[in-house]
Amino acid sequence: MTCAAALALPAALPSGALAATAAHPRAGAADTSTGAPAADALPAAPPGAHTLPAADDTPGHTRSLPLPDAPAGRSSEPGEGPDERALSPREVEPFSLLGVVWDDPDAHLEGRVQVRTRSTVTGAWSGWQELESHHDDHGADRSTPEGAAGRGATAPLWVGRSDAVELRVTARDDHRHQGERTTDRLPEGLRLDLVDPGEAPALEEEPAPRPTRAGAPVATPAGLPAAAGEPAVLPELTREETLAELEAARAVEEPEAGAAGPQQRAQPYVGPRPKIVTRKGWGADEKLREKNFAYTGKVKAAFVHHSATGNNYTCAQAPSVIRGIYRYHTQSSGWRDLGYNFMVDKCGTVYEGRAGGVDKAVLGAHTLGFNSNSTGIAVLGSYSSVKPPKAAVDAVAKLTAWKLGLSGANPKGKVTLTSGGSNLYAKGKKVSLHVISGHRDGYSTECPGTRLYGQLGTARSASARLQGR
Repeated sequence: MTCAAALALPAALPSGALAATAAHPRAGAADTSTGAPAADALPAAPPGAHTLPAADDTPGHTRSLPLPDAPAGRSSEPGEGPDERALSPREVEPFSLLGVVWDDPDAHLEGRVQVRTRSTVTGAWSGWQELESHHDDHGADRSTPEGAAGRGATAPLWVGRSDAVELRVTARDDHRHQGERTTDRLPEGLRLDLVDPGEAPALEEEPAPRPTRAGAPVATPAGLPAAAGEPAVLPELTREETLAELEAARAVEEPEAGAAGPQQRAQPYVGPRPKIVTRKGWGADEKLREKNFAYTGKVKAAFVHHSATGNNYTCAQAPSVIRGIYRYHTQSSGWRDLGYNFMVDKCGTVYEGRAGGVDKAVLGAHTLGFNSNSTGIAVLGSYSSVKPPKAAVDAVAKLTAWKLGLSGANPKGKVTLTSGGSNLYAKGKKVSLHVISGHRDGYSTECPGTRLYGQLGTARSASARLQGR
């Protein structure tokens, strides 16, 4: 299986209405490099296209284009040829991220998904780009309500601000049965979802946090609504400030034990808290997710992923990419919230993912079979053939040193987890894994990409040092 996607188009552009075709310098001419028809010859979206329902005042939208059904009488008989679906080039409302979705989460898309898009800046078409078709392994365990209610989907692909699209989906045609070639069938209910992440709401100026005795900011007072009390950014803390914050929290939870003071306690192996951009900071619309939070037990391990959304985003665009993934996970894949617990961009900025508290054991939907007692970290980009930036690897080390330290886990150690069921380990099997593992350690996939996976040893050592080990 692959967890890599082809490179996406360059930078996204500011949001706006559908760009007029005449505004593009090359819009009236055919794209001779790809054989694309002239822009003014493109049809509108096909009949049956619709915009998925969204909450009031929700920035952005998801446009859903159904793919045509298979030709009547089509089957997988030997010699018949591959099952195919396609959307001809067509103009659509502006979007920046896309993916293919189908009804049954247990149905696999065995084949090739290719797309090309037209930039709203230049009017030029991209080359054909491939989507990772096996993305069900990034998801909730099937035994949970979230896993049972989800849909099948490819990985989302960030293409930058675009206003036209063409798609082709081809089933794999390489099986042999009793000496004859057979063809896979494509899943039912295929559709192309085009996501406009929208503009993030303007953030009001934040008051300076009130300091504690060690300079750490005071936690949000109990009783305040999350939207009102949550800062846009949790500032970076030193290790001493992090320990003081933990002691302050314990004093509230365990007054008698906390009264002895920090000097009476053995200092835990915990790294300094990195700066974390909260959901408010990247512009999450909380109306898109389920209201309640879901928690697991103690965080014993961290699984590292890549998002497979392509690498041609700027760090300033990372919040838009995350808003697009958030909308894709909730509106297209049908999950309760963003699947990953944390995300890291290529400049090393850490972002809060699934809601429920960055210091809590929030149950994610990131590593099928191993979501319990773990946290999921996705590095934005595709790293099967591209080396991840040092800043991103360093950020993974810093984040895990802090997050795993909260539960006493050693980043250089091993841990035994019980599988919830994956294509590597049967449900109920006890599996020994690295405390910092790659997605492929729990599921047969290329994720987090060969080049990022090769950096996990470095991240483990750095994380342990930051914990004071």
